[in-house]
Amino acid sequence: MTNIATPTKLIELKDISKSFYLAGGLEVPVLHHINLDVFEGDMIAILGPSGSGKSTLMNIIGGLDIATHGEYHFAGQAVDKMSGNELAELRSTDISFIFQSFHLLPGKTVYQNVMLPLIYQRSFTGDYDEYVTHALKRASLEEAHWHKKPNQLSGGQRQRVAIARALVARPKLLLADEPTGNLDSKTGENIIDSLTYLNEKYGTTIVIVTHDESLTEVVHRVVNIKDGLINETAGKK
Repeated sequence: MTNIATPTKLIELKDISKSFYLAGGLEVPVLHHINLDVFEGDMIAILGPSGSGKSTLMNIIGGLDIATHGEYHFAGQAVDKMSGNELAELRSTDISFIFQSFHLLPGKTVYQNVMLPLIYQRSFTGDYDEYVTHALKRASLEEAHWHKKPNQLSGGQRQRVAIARALVARPKLLLADEPTGNLDSKTGENIIDSLTYLNEKYGTTIVIVTHDESLTEVVHRVVNIKDGLINETAGKK
């Protein structure tokens, strides 16, 4: 009998709720009793309209915010009990973000932009050039563009730079926030192809936060969120 390996759990959310408090102490609940597991090698879409709570859920998964109630474990670590410095270290080593607006520094070259996370990472001891070159190749950005400034690139090329920068520290999780939101449909398709390639070839765990229902065609799992509540359906992949 063939033994099938049990997938390794990377993210475990247990009974996660999140509220914000307005002046005067008025509570505004945003997430309600979320339970979600993400396994290594998963490619998941968190799908929901504006105001559904998907950005708040992404911020909690990414260690940018802390839940009001519940437990969050990342690779076995209790994130909800981490100090500010420990959360910063988690974000710099194990979790990377791709934002729809790229956030590239205009005065630096592509190569320099991609290197920045390594410079800011206090624990990094590897070879800068090796890591940057590896990330740019993974993101499928042609070498002819590596020493250009962001304003010399197309929107799709800038998004590939953002992907390379997110990959350079070799994180366990890639969080993509509306990665096709500012792009035309063809360029958006190319970016999704790039993310799919990373997942299939390198086993990169990817969580895409989006309102774009077409992404359900390429992911393994779809987590629908509405009014702070989730239900899950299978992806088409």
